[in-house]
Amino acid sequence: MLISQEYKAQWGSAKKAFFKFVFSYFVLYIFLMFFSGFVKGPTRWFGGLLGINYSYEASGYGSGDNTYAYATLFMNFILAIVIALLWIVLDSKRKSYNQLMYWFIVVLRIFLIFFMFTYGFVKVIQLQFPYPSLTRMMQPLGEFSPMGLAWTYLGYSKGFNLFMGIMEITGGLLLIPRRTSTLGAFVTMGVMIHVAVMNFMFDIPVKIFSVHLTLMALFIFSTDIKRFINVFINNKPTEAYEFFNPINDKTYHRVIFWTKLTLTIVLIGLFLMRGYGNDKSKNSKKPYLYGIWEVTHFIKENDTLPRLVTDKNQWRYLIIDRKDRATIKMMDDKKYNYTFKPDSISKKAALYAPGERNETPNFTYELLNSETLKLNGEIYLYNHEIILKRKNLDSLLLYSRGFNWINERPFNR
Repeated sequence: MLISQEYKAQWGSAKKAFFKFVFSYFVLYIFLMFFSGFVKGPTRWFGGLLGINYSYEASGYGSGDNTYAYATLFMNFILAIVIALLWIVLDSKRKSYNQLMYWFIVVLRIFLIFFMFTYGFVKVIQLQFPYPSLTRMMQPLGEFSPMGLAWTYLGYSKGFNLFMGIMEITGGLLLIPRRTSTLGAFVTMGVMIHVAVMNFMFDIPVKIFSVHLTLMALFIFSTDIKRFINVFINNKPTEAYEFFNPINDKTYHRVIFWTKLTLTIVLIGLFLMRGYGNDKSKNSKKPYLYGIWEVTHFIKENDTLPRLVTDKNQWRYLIIDRKDRATIKMMDDKKYNYTFKPDSISKKAALYAPGERNETPNFTYELLNSETLKLNGEIYLYNHEIILKRKNLDSLLLYSRGFNWINERPFNR
């Protein structure tokens, strides 16, 4: 029943039925991925049939595994079965689907190439998994979500990002020429299995999509699997396939070749330009007063408060690692994000909760020396004077411990 890219004038009934379901399922999946917002009504109605009786959003807020996505997936599956059954009944006399199969694989290859390039380059230029922020460095491990732990683990190593990205890009590149598409599908399948397993094990909400990319690559690879089995499993010689080619015109193939080459170069160029811009902004984006500032004295209305871990209203750290942003970590380890805009000329700063629109400076600050900062201002109607000392970032082992060729013993802390 396996579908092969080898030309066959006559397909068996089981093979035709299987192709009709796979074709219907993946075409519907790709369509609904881009246009699911236009079928909210039918999808919610279908969700009701599945017993989903609670309120849920279609957007998912960045999650690809939300309730709406699962309702869409089940609707996709049922519709594919219905379409395949109708297709079997209404078109039972057709002997083969060589031409439709050819263009179907072309569509799957284009879909995979686009996302292998997208995911590959955002790893190479380290946009998907950024290096852990100072705020993240100061977060206890037990407070990490599984996804946060995975993002921090992957973001720590630029080399590992490069490796993952290059493998994904390699899979995409190999999928472009037809003659290497089987190898490209094999590489893509291996890479995406790793991604899918990580998504499941670390509760990353891209499980549905990563599984479908894996299945698409598996389908393309399966259409040429007979030769793979002959060589790598049965240790037998294999023969060349007579691939179906709907257009034999040499000019057409020459145009397609140059179109592929041009689009590939343009796409790679765009990603490299984006990566260059990202590196440039990284090098220039360290904000003024960057660092982890530990509070040594917290003075409220001229009263120096004792440094008690039970005091939930007292600062412990002021963490500045992004422009116009700061994180305040309290004595009870709760974190709060603030707008923080210091003016190096007037020595004034605006410090407000994110929901507050007012950006009028409400603090003055003074650098007593390169390592000591003094803030004076009003917080929640009380005047405060706060003295902070810059923390030596090399004291953070994750920050300072780099790569070592030689390790006399495991450095596992």
